[in-house]
Amino acid sequence: MLSKTTLWCFLVGLLVTLTGCASETSRMETRLIPLDDFFKNPQKIRLRLSPNGEYIAFLMPWQTRFNIHVQEIGSNEVARITESTERDIIQYNWANNNRIVYAQDTAGDENYRAYAVDIDGSNPIDLTPFEGVKVGLVDELRDNDDEMLISMNKRDAHVFDVYRINVNTAEMEMIAENPGNISTWITDHDGRLRIAMTADGVNESLLYRKTESDPFETIITTNFKDTLHPLCFTFDNKYIYVASNIDRDKSAIYKYDIEKGEPLELIYDHPEVDVSQLLKSRKRKVITGVTYTTDKRHYHFFDQERKALQETLEQRLPGYEVAVASMSKDESKVLVVTYSDKSMGTYYYFNRPTGELEKLVDISPWLKEDEMADMQPIQYVSRDGLTIHGYLTIPRGAEPKNLPVIIFPHGGPWARDRWGFSPEVQFLANRGYAILQMNFRGSLGYGKAFWQASFKEWGRTMQDDITDGVNWLIEKEIADPKRIGIYGGSYGGFAVLAGLAFTPDLYAVGVDYIGVSNLFTWMAAIPPYWEIGRQMFYEMIGDPEKDKELLEAASPIFHVDRIQAPLFVAQGANDVRVKKAESDQIVEALRERGVDVTYMVKENEGHGFMNEENRFDFYREMEGFLGKHLGGRVEKPGQ
Repeated sequence: MLSKTTLWCFLVGLLVTLTGCASETSRMETRLIPLDDFFKNPQKIRLRLSPNGEYIAFLMPWQTRFNIHVQEIGSNEVARITESTERDIIQYNWANNNRIVYAQDTAGDENYRAYAVDIDGSNPIDLTPFEGVKVGLVDELRDNDDEMLISMNKRDAHVFDVYRINVNTAEMEMIAENPGNISTWITDHDGRLRIAMTADGVNESLLYRKTESDPFETIITTNFKDTLHPLCFTFDNKYIYVASNIDRDKSAIYKYDIEKGEPLELIYDHPEVDVSQLLKSRKRKVITGVTYTTDKRHYHFFDQERKALQETLEQRLPGYEVAVASMSKDESKVLVVTYSDKSMGTYYYFNRPTGELEKLVDISPWLKEDEMADMQPIQYVSRDGLTIHGYLTIPRGAEPKNLPVIIFPHGGPWARDRWGFSPEVQFLANRGYAILQMNFRGSLGYGKAFWQASFKEWGRTMQDDITDGVNWLIEKEIADPKRIGIYGGSYGGFAVLAGLAFTPDLYAVGVDYIGVSNLFTWMAAIPPYWEIGRQMFYEMIGDPEKDKELLEAASPIFHVDRIQAPLFVAQGANDVRVKKAESDQIVEALRERGVDVTYMVKENEGHGFMNEENRFDFYREMEGFLGKHLGGRVEKPGQ
């Protein structure tokens, strides 16, 4: 449920020690970094090269909101081309060398509209001026400077049709009408719409047509547990590459004969984790490699040229994870980004023909890596024998013994935590807390069986995996059993409420951020464009009618009498994924019982706080709340 990428970074502050509530073993001589500096908007993010490689576009704050800026390679002049003051711009693409298309919603309602503007700021236009309509990108049409393919639920709020739209005039034409069950549209390398994925709730079908004038025909139908996800066409547009777990546990990448509906060749698999991401060279028309994640991100290359590029970059930028962020169309110019668990990252410009490597920008130039804490991959075994992978962060300079701890389950829940920089984790570590993140059962990337082990287990074995992580920390004497808190967003917020309700003696405090409290009301209020997956939700979570007792047992709202720990709840008023009613009802029920509940609602936010000032308010309240109940450090006014 929570899928937005964290965009915040941090500054350094004043030197203090832990409060008197902290144990001797956790005292540190680290500076108390100002809270605002962790969560302020970074200097620049999302850098992308123009197709000809002559310009760089990026997001940079203006009046505290991310706006699109453009800079010519080799020039110091920066042109701001948008002027958003109410909401950050996060999504954008180059339409051609002179024009950029971007998407923006209103106050977190997720009804994204598409806009276009020239790179000098001229000719701005609202491409999709429709209220209550959500726009998505289907194909940027790299070889067409005037048009792209978008999806919209304009005709029917429940499903998305495909439109060809002119980025200069906003003229559009529907080229594919959704019959009511298509969840995904896919084009070939010529921009022709030739694949569709349908869903009836529990079954998925792969549809194909040889030309756009032909009707779609069903190639294969599987239960949603057996996945066959198209990745892209082969460069001759004859076959496709797919990620599939059919007849296996871990997803692998295959070359697939779509007309016959059968795999042709295993491209790559891994014994421990799913593999589903391909790397390719559009210029040379070759598949260059794959990426996959175990404890960290890894590469496997099929192509010596791409392998040599990666090796060159890693040799010249040692000590960091290195990724290619963007390439010019001719692949001679490359944007490179480095990152680590202690750095949000740095962008570089690499000229492949000359070998010139130029540093462009530190995403968070105020970052002091030597003041950040290490994020260490860990694993433990659940009570029923599953290996649970995760990450443990110990405050810098602290002995890993008898520490206050924040348990930080991820959202989704069908997502996963990854190694890398997290402003929340580093903020909490700087305040003196150890942080445990775990990929409980259901987390993606660990195979079909691990994923399916979460079905109808919200508040049950999924929560047990989190509890077992807490007990693992206690057994290792890392955690002070009396100073353990739990914080999470979306599904993670549900896990907070479930933890306080079902293991009330385990946690001293909880912070629920946009979390589900009542599985009945939550599923009844899902957005209309999720309706196509309702039956799948019922199989994965529970059917409100057939599994009524199960859902009542799992929903924290029906167990408020067991919650005793102080709770802080935060909610966006315009959240379409987890409605405000989810937070309202748990707060009201607990306050009626006299439980200490702090409640923050932001009227201009949705599923997660995007506006900088709202993030400041939320984390400042959380800092004081945790400090009061767990004894961590708290920034004082003017400090």
